[in-house]
Formats: sequence, C-alpha cells, structure tokens
Amino acid sequence: MQGARAPRDQGQSPGRMSALGRSSVILLTYVLAATELTCLFMQFSVVPYLSRKLGLDSIAFGYLQTTFGVLQLLGGPVFGRFADQRGARAALTLSFLAALALYLLLAAASSPALPGVYLLFASRLPGALMHTLPAAQMVITDLSAPEERPAALGRLGLCFGVGVILGSLLGGTLVSAYGIQCPAILAALATLLGAVLSFTCIPASTKGAKTDAQAPLPGGPRASVFDLKAIASLLRLPDVPRIFLVKVASNFPTGLFMVMFSIISMDFFQLEAAQAGYLMSFFGLLQMVTQGLVIGQLSSHFSEEALLRASVLVFIVVGLAMAWMSSVFHFCLLVPGLVFSLCTLNVVTDSMLTKAVSTSDTGTMLGLCASVQPLLRTLGPTVGGLLYRSFGVPVFGHVQVAINTLVLLVLWRKPMPQRKDKVR
Repeated sequence: MQGARAPRDQGQSPGRMSALGRSSVILLTYVLAATELTCLFMQFSVVPYLSRKLGLDSIAFGYLQTTFGVLQLLGGPVFGRFADQRGARAALTLSFLAALALYLLLAAASSPALPGVYLLFASRLPGALMHTLPAAQMVITDLSAPEERPAALGRLGLCFGVGVILGSLLGGTLVSAYGIQCPAILAALATLLGAVLSFTCIPASTKGAKTDAQAPLPGGPRASVFDLKAIASLLRLPDVPRIFLVKVASNFPTGLFMVMFSIISMDFFQLEAAQAGYLMSFFGLLQMVTQGLVIGQLSSHFSEEALLRASVLVFIVVGLAMAWMSSVFHFCLLVPGLVFSLCTLNVVTDSMLTKAVSTSDTGTMLGLCASVQPLLRTLGPTVGGLLYRSFGVPVFGHVQVAINTLVLLVLWRKPMPQRKDKVR
C-alpha cells in the first residue's frame, strides 16, 4: 500500500472536469454539508428532551450517546475507504439516506402510540453511515488545486458554523413551538432532498485521472472496503501516530464537557430548550469567525507547530477558568478561547495528517480523523457522566488542565515535523 505512493500534494488536477464544473460541484458540496450539519444539530437539540420525556435518566442518556459514538467510530474509517473506492456520489448519497433513516426513526420515537425508548435507541443505528462531512472534505480535497486546498477545506468550517447556528436555533425553537416531533420531520425532508441532489449532481468520482489510486488489475480481485489492515497501515506512516495521539488527547477533555453539555445546560445552567439553542448558536457564530477569518490570518504569520502549541496553551487557560465557572455568563466568557483552541487544533492536525497520505487514501485518512469525535462520544457519556455525578462541573476544567499540560510538555520536548505548506 505504501510502495509506489507519491506525496498527495504532487497529484495532478482532478480529472478532466472544467474549472466551472469543479467550482459548481464544490459549491454544491458546501451546501450539502451545511444542510446535513443543520439537521444534525437539530437532532442534538431534540434528543435530550425526548430522552427526558421517555423517562431516561442521565445514565441511560449516556448509554444512548455511547451507542451513537461507537457506531460512528466503527463506521468512519470504513466509510472513508468506501468513498475512496466507490466515489463521491455513492458516499454522499449513502450518508444522506442513512441520515433520513435516523430522523424517521427519531420522529417515530416521539409518537406516544409507539415504543419510544426502543425506537430512540434504534435511531442511533444509521449513525454508522452518517459521515457527510468527511465525504465533503474528500470532494473538496480532490477537486482543489494543492495551493488552494487549505483555504477550500477551511470554508467547511463556515458550513459547520452555519449548521450549529441554524440547527440549534431551529431545533430549540421548533421543540418549544411545535413539539419534539417537528424538527425530526423537517430534518428527514431536508436529508431526502440532499440524497436526491447528491445522486443527480455530484460526479461519480472526483479522483484525478492520473491519481495513484489503488485500482485493481484487470480480472483481479477488487480491494475490500472492510480491509482493516489497509486502513490501519495509514496510522503507521511516519509522524502520523504522534499527530493523531495529540489530536485525540487534546480533544478529550473538551469532548467530555461537550458530550455532557445538554445535561449541564439543563441541570447546572438551568436553561430551557430555546435558551440552550441560543447558546449553541453563539458557539457556532464564534466558530465561523475563528475558522473563516482568524486562523487564516494567523496561519500566514505562524507555523503549524506554533499554532498547535498555542491551541494547547489556550486549552490550559480555559480549563483553569472552567474549574471556577459558576454561571452561564462565565461560560460565555470562556467560549471564545475554547472555540479558538478547538478550531486551531483540528485544522492544524487534519492538515498534517492529510499531507502524509496519497491521493488514493484521502477519504480513508479523513474518515480516521472524523472518528476522533465519535471516539469521544463513545467514552464521553460514561466517563463524563461518572465525573459529573461525583465531582460536578469543575472536574472538567481540572481534567483539561492536566491532560493538555502533558501534551504541551510533549510538544516542547519533541516538536512536530515542519511542513512547507501552512494551514489556511
């Protein structure tokens, strides 16, 4: 798999598609990503209140979140390899159809005439194939010239911000005005439209005509989507293990807090559904500004290594303040630093990791990167629930300070490899 692989940034322009055609597909991909993320955050607004309505306690809610995290964790790398082999059209269509199934089951779970708890847990199953953002990242990577690729990928952060803002506002407002079932039905209709657009407007493959993809020999066996050895081999490439571990370790404390945030917003901050939606919209707005403007400006003046250290250092400062947080106003003061660290860490580490693989492995590596958040959602509800019940909200700040201090010491003792290309 590694033998004749050229560096991915040396690949040719994708296929024979015209510049206008590439721009149209990239624009549609942004729209599809924003649509799916909006629906996803509408779902995040619904699930805590539906769980409470169905009588689930915080432990059962943790099991529900863990189920979703495990399925996405297992499905991410396989989905990425599927996208590499079967193409962008198949990958995006499959992701939207899986999302459609999830929202239909979620809508059914909110019906009093049906077994809501069983349907709520069943609605987590399609999550294994819901990976629209990694599929969109693959399309953007394949259709962008090497010098334009970082900026093009950075715009997906704007899509994420749009999803957080619209999804959180719509979810909280619709739950308060029309009931729990309404956001799920609206999300199902939107994802059905996304599946139709993906199937009719996205090209079957976005890989370049001269890509070094691992095409099977004529008459030979086709490489399996479930070839776990091929997927795992990417994690053994030079520098990849250290970068991946830094990504996971630094994200872990904040991941614990964010997984439990829906419970914390109800119990600790005493927020209603609409108020929690406004708070998440504020979070999304800051993410749009940070990823769309701030990181781009900083990256033109500082190296990836410097930005990575800065993000970890800010994580430590935020953790110290979080340990003394006592109100939602205090949390709002901490959000800018938290968003800066999260965005910078993820952009820098994703850039480093995707530069380490060939064009044919773009989707698989992005699938592995996308598995970090499901990993946190897998461990987070159980670990976060136990910590929250035993020590309260300040423990999340203590954990953040401890882990990121260790990461910062590692980064200072053994710097990351320097890259010629800067993140944008």
